[in-house]
Amino acid sequence: MSREPSLKITNLTAVQLMEIDGCTRCGECAEWCPTYAASALISEDGEKNPGLSPRDKIYRWKTFVDRSYGIRAQILGPKEIPEEEFDKFVEDVHGCTTCGICGTVCEAGINTVELWEAMRANLVKRGNGPFGGPNGKQSKMPNIIINCKNSYNEDNKNRLNWIPEDVKIEDKAEILYFGGCTAEMKQTNLAISTARVLNKLGVKFCMLGEDECCCGSVTIRTGQYHKEDHVAKRLARANVDAIAAKGAKIVLYACSGCFRASLVDWPRLLGEELPFKVMHVSQFLAEMIDDGKVKWEKKPFDGDKVVTYHDPCHLGRHVGVYDAPRKVLQSMPGMTYAEMTRSKQYQRCCGAGGGVKAGLPDLALAIAKQRVGDAEKVLYPEEAPKDAETTNVFAQACPFCKRNISDGKKARLDEGDKKAEFIVEDIIEISARALGLSPQWSYWSLFRTVVFPDGCLSEHCTEISAKEKAAYRSWTDRYAAFFYLLISEKKANHKPVFPYR
Repeated sequence: MSREPSLKITNLTAVQLMEIDGCTRCGECAEWCPTYAASALISEDGEKNPGLSPRDKIYRWKTFVDRSYGIRAQILGPKEIPEEEFDKFVEDVHGCTTCGICGTVCEAGINTVELWEAMRANLVKRGNGPFGGPNGKQSKMPNIIINCKNSYNEDNKNRLNWIPEDVKIEDKAEILYFGGCTAEMKQTNLAISTARVLNKLGVKFCMLGEDECCCGSVTIRTGQYHKEDHVAKRLARANVDAIAAKGAKIVLYACSGCFRASLVDWPRLLGEELPFKVMHVSQFLAEMIDDGKVKWEKKPFDGDKVVTYHDPCHLGRHVGVYDAPRKVLQSMPGMTYAEMTRSKQYQRCCGAGGGVKAGLPDLALAIAKQRVGDAEKVLYPEEAPKDAETTNVFAQACPFCKRNISDGKKARLDEGDKKAEFIVEDIIEISARALGLSPQWSYWSLFRTVVFPDGCLSEHCTEISAKEKAAYRSWTDRYAAFFYLLISEKKANHKPVFPYR
């Protein structure tokens, strides 16, 4: 009786199998890989983890295929592959941020991002993945998303909680802002900034509100798109239908992950073209600048600043949007733009993507610290800032980049690196400041929301539950909550500002 192959290859295309054979093992990818480089910072012996090298992963997968389907396997039967080898490979292939720099520099032209994601899906279907195994935190994500419609295991009505009283949102409009789970539930400054900027520019827009579903990116990136009866396809279908029902012709995104999922993954999953145009908010602003419709009112920050920009992998290398974010920043008053050595298609990943931030936080932080070092070289080429007036700006266009770079900045400051003292903000937040707007809730709105929880924030806000009211029953608790949130907001603006979480 013939042995079954240890590895099935049904999840890989014929082109991907040829790419695995086509790798020349030149090692150029290893010279650029951010996770391979950063692994030396967290290893006990200070050496890089060879298993994280893109070249090594392709070679090992080739040996898996050869042992299962090669000439010897065809004659004598497949050779069994020990489960320990698969377990180690799962750790290494999920130690990749899927940033795509290896594919950019690959002499053989291998589409590595698609290859890594195909390998991950193959291993998940085999029962070896994602990172942490079938019972790990990442493996629970598809079930959470399909039940809650968001990746944070929250009531989907919470997507509305960020909306300030001054923001005007239409019921239907030709332009729709797709907020995304993170901006609507965690980094609410991004959603507030986007909405206020659009209002200020006279752009009528609508949103999906509680009908919005997670874009599905996390399930695709971690190889779990097929779980829960094809969760990623179900999410794409629900979002596309809901957007179409709003009559939207243009859909705007401030989250690069949602933007990439909509532009690349949704059409592929559904097998059809989207009935609307997909744009990152930086592209939309750049077009308005070209048309003379944006008039900056002030310098975004006190005094003149040097600003540099980090290209998110999902916005840059994955889909090729490089110029629009730079045009927006360079058009602002009081901002002198400086380009990092590693930028555009050759940028260094922030370290958060591909599930690495959630699964391997130490590795994600090590990569972020290296990216912070890249920025320091152009923000402070000579000496560290002496005071707030000489503090410069590190801009992003993705909530995950902002979060991880903020963590990398804090880590380097804690280590005594004074050049890490810079402002970390998203382009849309900086744009709001340049238009004379606040990227945050007003403190009066925050005060009233916490101290008087029986009152509703606005017509868009859901009713506060009895349980939430009970949590702030006493006046002392209410005032304490307000000042805690006030201090938290000043310390780190990526923290949620709404209390009912």
